[in-house]
Amino acid sequence: MMRLQKYLAMSGVASRRTSEKLIADGHVMVNGRKVTEMGIVVDEDHDTISVDGKIVKIQQQKHYLAYNKPIGEMTTASDPEGRPTVMDKFRDYPVRLYPVGRLDFDSEGLLLLTNDGEMMQHLLHPSHEVPKQYLVRVSNRLEDAEVRQLRAGVSLDGRLTSPAEVRVVRYDTFATDVLVTIHEGRNRQVRRMMEAVGHSVVHLKRVGFGPIYLNDLPRGQWRRLTEIEVRKLKEL
Repeated sequence: MMRLQKYLAMSGVASRRTSEKLIADGHVMVNGRKVTEMGIVVDEDHDTISVDGKIVKIQQQKHYLAYNKPIGEMTTASDPEGRPTVMDKFRDYPVRLYPVGRLDFDSEGLLLLTNDGEMMQHLLHPSHEVPKQYLVRVSNRLEDAEVRQLRAGVSLDGRLTSPAEVRVVRYDTFATDVLVTIHEGRNRQVRRMMEAVGHSVVHLKRVGFGPIYLNDLPRGQWRRLTEIEVRKLKEL
């Protein structure tokens, strides 16, 4: 016996938090009856649970993938404007996968995908402060004082960002390459941090998520995480 939202998460439908919203919005049925309240307990061996008419079951085998997302793909299942999405690449994958967090349409790099809703919720919860690393090219020269400001925190929406790791990798004539590691996940955070100190982002690539790194994975390609990588994620 377990709570319905946990059952949905273990079925790979979504994270537990998103599953709660699916329940509240009337997308979930238990034994043919629509359920909208929280706290419902289900029996995985005897109850029939469906989401939007499709029966879902706990997936015993969990899948964990790393994908090098190109610029020009939405990190959603579908897009009302008809733009390509990350999930277009995984339509024929044997189980339904979900991206762990998002990566902007105009950004590229490492994106994790899984059917493990419990782990997805864990990795995205702000309290766990999972580090995310980005290689960023910004306009003009990023001065030492601005680097110190980024490290200490800048104000976004009236609240300081958490301390970040910022290291200048290379100065170019009209740009600076910077390696940035943050431990939170506000909307378009790295871009807005750079704008807060007077620089626009020319290019942004995520190169690390927790203990997983992009390394030489080709753009637009994916690979399965190793057992060691999965274990490191679970240890976070």
